[in-house]
Amino acid sequence: MTKIRTRYAPSPTGKMHVGNLRSALYEFLIAKHADGDFMLRIEDTDQERFVEGATEIIYSTLEKAGLKHDEGPDKDGGVGPYVQSERMKTGIYLKYAKELIDKGEAYYCFCDKDRLASLKTEIVEGKEIMIYDKHCLSLSKEDVEKNLAAGLPYVIRQNNPTEGTTTFHDELYGDITVNNSELDDMILIKSDGYPTYNFANVVDDHTMNITHVVRGNEYLSSSPKYTRLYEAFGWQVPVYVHLPLITDENHKKLSKRSGHSSFEDLMEQGFLAEAVVNYIALLGWSPEDNREIFSLEELIKEFDYHRISKSPAVFDMVKLRWMNGEYLKAMDMESFFPMAEPFLKEALGVGFDLKKIAAMVKTRIEVFPDIAGQVDFFKELPSYDVEMYTHKKMKTDKASSLEVLTELLPLLEEQEDYSNDALYQTLLSYVEKKGCKNGFVMWPVRTAVSGRQMTPAGATEIMEILGKEESLKRIRIGIEKLQKES
Repeated sequence: MTKIRTRYAPSPTGKMHVGNLRSALYEFLIAKHADGDFMLRIEDTDQERFVEGATEIIYSTLEKAGLKHDEGPDKDGGVGPYVQSERMKTGIYLKYAKELIDKGEAYYCFCDKDRLASLKTEIVEGKEIMIYDKHCLSLSKEDVEKNLAAGLPYVIRQNNPTEGTTTFHDELYGDITVNNSELDDMILIKSDGYPTYNFANVVDDHTMNITHVVRGNEYLSSSPKYTRLYEAFGWQVPVYVHLPLITDENHKKLSKRSGHSSFEDLMEQGFLAEAVVNYIALLGWSPEDNREIFSLEELIKEFDYHRISKSPAVFDMVKLRWMNGEYLKAMDMESFFPMAEPFLKEALGVGFDLKKIAAMVKTRIEVFPDIAGQVDFFKELPSYDVEMYTHKKMKTDKASSLEVLTELLPLLEEQEDYSNDALYQTLLSYVEKKGCKNGFVMWPVRTAVSGRQMTPAGATEIMEILGKEESLKRIRIGIEKLQKES
């Protein structure tokens, strides 16, 4: 069997969109599942859309996602250059375009802007598309040579038939047949000498021995023209895998405003790269069982591209947050704390045992920015309503809470050891003497020292972090609040 070779061929136009990252991931998994090669090729022929620094973003994103390429601009595998603008300098695209002209499969077009503007248009997938009328196909060889000698601007167009049909096969959609009358004579070489995205793609994929072409299903409509190019050259048509659309929760196309359209957006929001990769793998693909958590190595082993769905995949931020939280829970503290520390410092500043606080929040957050909302009460007691002291399950109310705090205060004032264990033992002894349940005491104490209904730790753990002076200060405030209500 031929060795499977896939390629990720992004354009350096900015941040890496989630859809592009999924394409890269699936291409990587298809290759690695079969012990094949995964290649990186930079497609920069559209100079107008080129963004400075975007190539570095591509490298950085692939590295963070763990998608190591076997060949690319920085790893020569013998079929380079791996950057299209550099490949263009070799004359490869013009050479193959002229080969098609010699075969009658392409032709020079000298039509100016005014003539092109006068041609009829059609609405295709919501866009107005100009339909070229093959006007320059009828030019004689002598007329073409005369125009070229005169230096007239030109493009080279594909010569598609107007009758009959073209059929191509996609691994997910099966055989698809289109009428050739629907195929426009797309431009292969632009007037600036650069190849179009579509033409360069076909030439590069063939000359770089790509066996599987994986891309979004928005390219399904262009595939007949790609297929005709392969057949015109007499080349093997690669295996096509067209991926489903990714939408937001409202079933609309992901937009930059949504905050989750790019990998960088998600990193800035405190997600782990491993969790994002895991989640994106499931946007259109499902394993044989209902499992959801996969390491990259496990994905390589399990990934079968025949299990990719044709239906649109919904990017559910709630689901991603849950998955990220599962990854955080599974991390060891040595890995977790360095990542959490900047968020803890921003929320609390100095003077706290940040490692202990990190351990408290580790299982309670879904992304790192959640830390601030979990721990800010340590820095300053928030204003709170005394109704919080009333808890049906704990059988507490304002009167019983006042009694508990008032009786505990002198015991806690006498106590010197403010470690969690020592404090817990003090409160437990009080519970036993009181003849009540733990929650009857712990609830009012935790409420007083945190001012919160929900906290990442219990009363005595919080008091250990706060220390004696601050803990007593907050309990006295709680007593004052309750006395005003009594």
